[in-house]
Amino acid sequence: MKTAVVILNWNGKKLLQKFLPSVIQFSPSAPIYVIDNCSNDDSISLIKEQFPKVQIIQNEKNFGFAKGYNEGLKQINAPYYLLLNSDVEVTENWIPPLEKLLNENLEMAACQPKVLSFLQPDYFEHAGAAGGFIDKYGYPFCRGRIFTEIEKDQKQYEGNSEIFWASGAAMLVRSDLFVTAQGFDENFFAHMEEIDLCWRLKNMGYKIGYTSHSKVYHVGGATLQYDSPNKTYLNFRNNLLTLLKNLPQQKLFSILLTRMLLDGTAAVKFLLELKFLHSWAIFKAHLSFYKNFYDYYKRRTKKEILQTNGIFKGSIVVQFFIKKTKIFSQLEPTKFS
Repeated sequence: MKTAVVILNWNGKKLLQKFLPSVIQFSPSAPIYVIDNCSNDDSISLIKEQFPKVQIIQNEKNFGFAKGYNEGLKQINAPYYLLLNSDVEVTENWIPPLEKLLNENLEMAACQPKVLSFLQPDYFEHAGAAGGFIDKYGYPFCRGRIFTEIEKDQKQYEGNSEIFWASGAAMLVRSDLFVTAQGFDENFFAHMEEIDLCWRLKNMGYKIGYTSHSKVYHVGGATLQYDSPNKTYLNFRNNLLTLLKNLPQQKLFSILLTRMLLDGTAAVKFLLELKFLHSWAIFKAHLSFYKNFYDYYKRRTKKEILQTNGIFKGSIVVQFFIKKTKIFSQLEPTKFS
């Protein structure tokens, strides 16, 4: 058994009740674990009573997404971890294509399936879609999703391909490399931790992959809604910390300076839209970034990026908001490294 399916849970009794049956049905040869972040909603009782084959790992408190996984995974022995959100419905034969991709590509550290919307099954889902990318300033986007624009799945992103980051909603990762990279950054709590992990793996010389031969359906926003100010705070703060940790030294300060300006523009945009809490969230994110700057600067990778595939060499902000480029396929291929 190469793969262990691992679901992190915090007060997700209803989600487990709804989505665990598909995971059990379509993962016949894989052990399934639920890492529980000290839930108080009878999640554990539900698993024991209705899903006795699922193995339970109980964290002593709610550590959040990043540390929650790090702590629980210490107790799981398997070559591959398949990290799966609790609000994901999987499909028949979803594991073998992911395993095949890593088995046949030893230089690949992690990969993801096609992530579709559970609520609108013909459309990609925000968290991962058909594979994650970033622009030169560190703003993340996906094939099938740029900012708020979600594409319909018309088989336009089929086959296997290399990407920059794999979705934390459904990610197969080599366990030894996860440990070597020191797992998720626990200070992130939640959001952007999968991008940071994938970038660190790439700085170690590995690749990240995508396959359309496996697909899952993700609800999204089950823990924090996509329009939550707290999500805005975590995304902006964690994105800046990811840049600080992973950018090449010669690009670091020029890109961070540009990001300051772009983030300020985003804050003004929120103000004009009367979204005052989101504007304040960006301000708080920057304050936290300045506070943590020195500690994170010391943690920078000692290597330059060895695998740069998946970086858009332009600004996705300019493409989307000024040039009105809403679809991934409309981006110039020559601008990708």
